[in-house]
Amino acid sequence: MAFEALQVRTREAGKIVYCEKCELAPVIGDYVIIEFDRGLEYGLVLTAVQAFETLPDEEPLKKIVRKVTKEDLLQIEKNKGSTRDAYCACSKKIQEKKLSMKLIGAEYSFDRGKLIFYFTADGRVDFRELVKELASHFKARIELKQIGVRDEAKFIGGFGPCGRHLCCAKFLKDFEPVTIRMAKEQNLPLNPTKISGICGRLMCCLYYEYSTYKELLKGLPKLGSKIKTKEGKNAKVISVNTLKRTVLVETEDKVQVEIKY
Repeated sequence: MAFEALQVRTREAGKIVYCEKCELAPVIGDYVIIEFDRGLEYGLVLTAVQAFETLPDEEPLKKIVRKVTKEDLLQIEKNKGSTRDAYCACSKKIQEKKLSMKLIGAEYSFDRGKLIFYFTADGRVDFRELVKELASHFKARIELKQIGVRDEAKFIGGFGPCGRHLCCAKFLKDFEPVTIRMAKEQNLPLNPTKISGICGRLMCCLYYEYSTYKELLKGLPKLGSKIKTKEGKNAKVISVNTLKRTVLVETEDKVQVEIKY
């Protein structure tokens, strides 16, 4: 039997969870307080109500306690201010212990019961002593979370080669696998510097634009293929403009003609 749920991203860069539909009727863009992992957490509503047969992550639905109040917003801002001090303290301890890890950021849970540190590392790091010292210093549960380069870009934010805010930091919910085939289908130069984001991986837009390109490519001849023009002349396809659905061909007598589809 299908049920309805709201998709909510916890904290600024936390996990995405599914929450019960409630009488509060939050909409996309609303901040809400939810019951989460032995305490309260805040999150941003990402999607409108959807119907599911089973939960995608097989976790029980979270409960929305309320929409955020002015007092909640003040608490969130206070937590953000405190994380700057936490980041500096943790970074100093990492240097003292000479641990091979790069600290990326820190986040408090809404109720300040948990403090999360995000880091990158080339391999596994023994940070047990670090966790003990941080827990003693901050009087909170400590979680050290190792993330990848894509998550790092999402956490820090910035601007992509297109000049716009990074998709991962602005609106993407999850990271999807991106392949070089997607760049080929979009007729992009297979130069790593041209099709990679600031994280060094293939740009996320290659994935979510791929379905549009696949649809627009239907019925278009492939680059290098031979076709006949309306005049019946044999011609070779030398260029394909997917978005305009046009191809540029060159006939046997070296005349170039643009054909619209």
